Amino acid sequence: MSDYSKNLPVTRLGSGPNILLAFHGIGQDGASCFAPVLKPLGTHYTIYAFDLPFHGQNSNTPFQVISKAEWKESVAQFLKTNNITRFDIAGFSIGGRFALATLEAFPENIDNAFLIAPDGVSEHPMYALATRIPPARWIYGWLMRHPGVFFPGVRAARTLKLASKSLVRFTQQVLNTPEKRQTIYRSWVAFRDLRFDIPALVRTANANGVKIYLFAGVYDSLLKPKAVQPLAALLPERQYIELKSGHTRLVEHAATWICALIQ
Repeated sequence: MSDYSKNLPVTRLGSGPNILLAFHGIGQDGASCFAPVLKPLGTHYTIYAFDLPFHGQNSNTPFQVISKAEWKESVAQFLKTNNITRFDIAGFSIGGRFALATLEAFPENIDNAFLIAPDGVSEHPMYALATRIPPARWIYGWLMRHPGVFFPGVRAARTLKLASKSLVRFTQQVLNTPEKRQTIYRSWVAFRDLRFDIPALVRTANANGVKIYLFAGVYDSLLKPKAVQPLAALLPERQYIELKSGHTRLVEHAATWICALIQ
């Protein structure tokens, strides 16, 4: 078993009879990301909110590219240790990659998958360039170490209307310290092998009776609704929900919908 997966740091929230495995967004930790769901969902679910590699209690994880096989092994060990056989999953932003990997690995054990502005449905060309091509990956790493060059470029993109004001503000917030920039860089590069054949994954989910609920934010400038259309197009209309929200409050707003869906 790889170093990062020997122990998956997790915060337990709620006391409900059903199990929800939850995976947070970039630069967050499990407890703070999913705290807003505790009030609406805490009596229905016991929520296991994981700290992803390089985040929260997992921030000192040695760097390595994470494979689907290693992730499956890690989750299998967690399920065995906690005597869990059936569960739901939730993934927000980059945590969507881990939710999708869990769905792909354990479709026979899952009832519902709640994907909230999930990364991993489609891949932006800039992500592929920055993580898969070694020279470009070096440049990306250099920019993260030299914010005096990076941030003027971000501001210039705003001036040229190549980036929205909210996207620029979010970028500045998540990259305003060396530690945050290192987290973003390591996560982008290390999670690059968590890629998915979305039509095949939907077929697998359908064959195993898994309901996928997809949430997108109308005002989300980080992961726009069009980024999840390859999945939205394959779901029943009522299982794709667009919320009047930006990126940062999507988990809170989605929790209200999930509460209604499970009642």
